[in-house]
Amino acid sequence: MNEITENQYALIQPYLPVQRGNVRVSNLTVINAILFVAENGCKWRALPPRFGKWHTVYTRMRRWADAGVLDRLFDALQKHHMIRVSVDCLGLDSTSVKVHPDGTGAPKKTDRKPSVSRGVAGTPKST
Repeated sequence: MNEITENQYALIQPYLPVQRGNVRVSNLTVINAILFVAENGCKWRALPPRFGKWHTVYTRMRRWADAGVLDRLFDALQKHHMIRVSVDCLGLDSTSVKVHPDGTGAPKKTDRKPSVSRGVAGTPKST
C-alpha cells in the first residue's frame, strides 16, 4: 500500500479540522490508518502498531464521519488523484432471488413407498 506522504498531506490539510491540545496521533497517521483498513478489509483491532492505538484512530474516524470531514477528505483525495475509489454494492436476499426448495437445505424425499400389490411387496404383513 502506498501511504500519503507529507507533500500530499499538505494538499489535503485544509479539508481537515485543526489539531488542538496534546495529540498523540497526527491526522496524517489517522488518514493512512483509515486507508489501510479500507484497502485490506481488516478489523480496527488488527491495525499495525505503527498507526498507534486502534481505538484512538477509530474514535477520530467516527468523529470525522459524523461531522462530514470524511466525505470532504475522500473528495479531496480523489480530486488530487491520490486514491481511486470505486464503490460497488450488490445486495441479494430472499425477496429478490427465489431458490428452489431443494437448494434451501430442506430434506429430500427419497423414501419409496411400498407397492400396493402383494406379489411385488413380498410376504403379506397379516394373515
